[in-house]
Amino acid sequence: MLSVNNLSLQFGKRVLFDEVNVKFVNGNCYGVIGANGAGKSTFLKILTGDQDPTTGRVELEPGKRLAVLKQNHFEFDQIQVLQTVIMGHKRLFEIMTEKDALYAKPDFSDEDGMRTAELEAEFADLEGWNAETDAATLLSSLGIDESKHYSLMEDLSNDLKVRVLLAQALFGNPDVLVLDEPTNDLDLKTISWLEDFLLDFKNTVIVVSHDRHFLDTVCTHICDIDFAKINLFTGNYSFWYHSSQLAARQRADKNKKAEEKKKELMEFISRFSANAAKSKQATSRRKMLDNLDIEEIQPSSRKYPGITFYQDREAGNQILNVDNLSAVSDGVTLFKDVNFIVNKGDKIAFVSQNSLALTALFEILSGNQKPETGEFLYGTTITTSYLPNDNSDYFADKLPLIDWLRQYAHTDEEKEEVYLRTFLGRMLFTGEEAMKTANVLSGGEKVRCMLSKMMLAKANLLLMDEPTNHLDLESITALNNGMNEFPGTILFTSHDHELVNTVANRIIEITPNGIIDKMMPYDAYLKDEKIAQQQAELYA
Repeated sequence: MLSVNNLSLQFGKRVLFDEVNVKFVNGNCYGVIGANGAGKSTFLKILTGDQDPTTGRVELEPGKRLAVLKQNHFEFDQIQVLQTVIMGHKRLFEIMTEKDALYAKPDFSDEDGMRTAELEAEFADLEGWNAETDAATLLSSLGIDESKHYSLMEDLSNDLKVRVLLAQALFGNPDVLVLDEPTNDLDLKTISWLEDFLLDFKNTVIVVSHDRHFLDTVCTHICDIDFAKINLFTGNYSFWYHSSQLAARQRADKNKKAEEKKKELMEFISRFSANAAKSKQATSRRKMLDNLDIEEIQPSSRKYPGITFYQDREAGNQILNVDNLSAVSDGVTLFKDVNFIVNKGDKIAFVSQNSLALTALFEILSGNQKPETGEFLYGTTITTSYLPNDNSDYFADKLPLIDWLRQYAHTDEEKEEVYLRTFLGRMLFTGEEAMKTANVLSGGEKVRCMLSKMMLAKANLLLMDEPTNHLDLESITALNNGMNEFPGTILFTSHDHELVNTVANRIIEITPNGIIDKMMPYDAYLKDEKIAQQQAELYA
């Protein structure tokens, strides 16, 4: 279907890809992964023709159509929403445009009549009569109200533009679908719809995403960009991650015999095959894993930050009491009647249809914002550490990272350069990177620094507002593990489904008219019909 042959890409002395050969075949979904800077988005641009390789070529099977999720949110500003979606099928849109121009001619000739007949036949072959209906259905499924279908793109908010561009990529059943971060700015309900759409999609999908749950749900294969190569692995992201970790442990264990290693790998594949049988893609994925050649399993060169949260003292039994909190923004009530008691060892995920409400709650609990009404009280043994959604105020100064982190050290030992360098090294700031100035850091680097600050605090209660924002898959995985292993209490909010489902033992949903508070895993919360009824009442 789509093949990459002897592809190389070099910028100066830096080799991004070297002699890459890979085939993407019909019916599979390929998740492209790699460390930050490995070239994931660049590789997609090469596939779609937006970037030329240094050597090699990309070949799409003749007669097949490739569609891509556009990243320029302003490209279609002067075009109607519905028309923007239909433009995703370039040939169909060309036919529609030419037809309309011909029919509008005041001097319509016999030659024009013959041309329109040809266009009408091709239009029918492409199921053009259903185009507007299909486009409208996609838009509605992605949460764009029918009242906006004939608006100009420039009149939409940025998050709605993203959804229109996603509908544009999905429109018209393309043979190859290329998606770069398709879940950005989507709520969980819409992400679930997209997962189901891709599971039913019969053609080829190539996707880059930092959403592990999404990759696990839709992917049949993982394309790992590593060592300037692209290696193809059967299975989803979790299978790749755990198998590469197992392979790395086996490589380190020089005393283990080859037969023992093979047995361990076969048992590992068997376990994952059994789990795959419970997934939406049960039959196809299990068959792939059952037929997997164990030689495919290789260790990765990927580096994971060391994220471990310690607490200086264990908390007492009184953690936090929240009484009748409310918050208002620009005259709009974000939430009211918020009452809950945090118990020792709780790991609470706060969710809401309004992210502003969640940030307001965390700003109040951190002491940075006053509530409209109500109060909250921490126990006398409680120490807190807060990771805000917006961390820009922390990085305004031009301090080297060592000096930036030293501000938050508590003991003489922690203030020593050797200690700080070791600490920063665990967060992947090694050598000269430890002397970077704080004001030039990328979004992901800033979050890793904020996590370093939290670890230094050794608090027994962590407050985290969207901690996975800007992080790569390796950092998200390390954070997930660190939160799971932390013995204290965590209050957090996140759009990362996997993080919420694996860390939280309690869900509190913040609505404009009160809360829903349940001791249960996140997946169970999403499937509970009684909770769905409560949500309908509280958001009404």
